[in-house]
Amino acid sequence: MKIATCRSYHGITSSVNLLHMPDGKSAFKIYYLSIIGRDKPELYEWEHCAPSTEQFEETFRASSHEGIGFITAFPHITKVFRFSPVMETVMDITEMNTNDLEVRDCTRDDEYHEFACYAEAVIAAEEYHAWAKATSVDEYLKFRCTIEDFPVASNTKLATHWTA
Repeated sequence: MKIATCRSYHGITSSVNLLHMPDGKSAFKIYYLSIIGRDKPELYEWEHCAPSTEQFEETFRASSHEGIGFITAFPHITKVFRFSPVMETVMDITEMNTNDLEVRDCTRDDEYHEFACYAEAVIAAEEYHAWAKATSVDEYLKFRCTIEDFPVASNTKLATHWTA
């Protein structure tokens, strides 16, 4: 297996907002996430980047996304997680560029597909748990993941293990 270098990772939740879509039924919780401590904060931190969260919401509201779920929005990549209209006990996901919402393919060279970074995985687990416990969409939409700090202790352990 070939191991690529990995940048440091310390995700934080910058803010959370509930976005109701124009169709009157669809709603998505938006978790605005930043990766702190990297060079070029304008690429990874909401406080230093464009578009603003307000511009992002305006663009997303004008899109064709439908359903109930949540969004993990970093300045450089956004993922929409929704409870599947085909089977609501399954979560669908799509990835896109944050600035223009153009679809982004997160398939890896070895036929695996990126699911989530640490912050997204924790939020997805919490959101899925809230969905399973809720008896209504309104009850689910009131839930927010309260974990806001997502530090990764080592971004080289796989490479160290594999090359040992």
